[in-house]
Amino acid sequence: MGELSGRVAVVTGASRGIGAAIAERLAQAGAAVAVTARTAREGDHPFEGSVATVVEKINGDGGRAIGVPADLSVQADRARIVDTVTSELGPIDILVNNAAITYFEPVLEFTEKHFRLMFEVQVRAPFELAQLVLPGMRERKRGWIVNISSGAARHPVGPPYAGRIGGGTVYGMCKAALERFTTGLASEVYADNIAVNVVSPSGLVVTPGVKHHRLDEFTPPERQEPVEVMAEAVYALASGDPSTLTGKVTYAKEILAELGK
Repeated sequence: MGELSGRVAVVTGASRGIGAAIAERLAQAGAAVAVTARTAREGDHPFEGSVATVVEKINGDGGRAIGVPADLSVQADRARIVDTVTSELGPIDILVNNAAITYFEPVLEFTEKHFRLMFEVQVRAPFELAQLVLPGMRERKRGWIVNISSGAARHPVGPPYAGRIGGGTVYGMCKAALERFTTGLASEVYADNIAVNVVSPSGLVVTPGVKHHRLDEFTPPERQEPVEVMAEAVYALASGDPSTLTGKVTYAKEILAELGK
């Protein structure tokens, strides 16, 4: 019986990497977890990891999880996630918006298709999922929403700028929008005892996507961070007191240090 026993959590983008680690950590704390991502089974994506694999691991370790394969760029899938989870596990107490699709392309080369897809998955989907779960949270007077951001939301430092830096502008726009959405929503639902926070890795988490984009090759080991740190930070935010732990735009190690964890 963990601290989150009796609570239902949804984690998006949870087939691998940070999302999978978060889903497993919440399950260890006793939550019933809905694992959702596009990759239903191994082999459906070039990267290792799938919804089925994460669900199997959680259930095999004594937790409770269901898989809800879905494409967050599709509006009908967003509603289906909430409907399925509510039907099979019960009302949603915790929503973790982790899913992302990223194209690292300079602005002059960025296509409309890529732009729309990134904003649908990284901005519109968290916004709409929040809209879908908030009525139930408000009725029960409890809820926790945790959005996953990135240091890319920070403004580039300059001038002068170090060389020709390009490719991360749209990604940074998405994450900056997500952070502003978080603080605004936190203020709107504070009276309902609902916490809304956003957390970023303190360093580079070497996920399959990071390796694909070869970002780890440009980041020294001392600036890299184990995925477990992010999972622990999300757990802390998803189990905190909404009257005091809300409206945070923070980093994993920063929030754990603040909470003495």
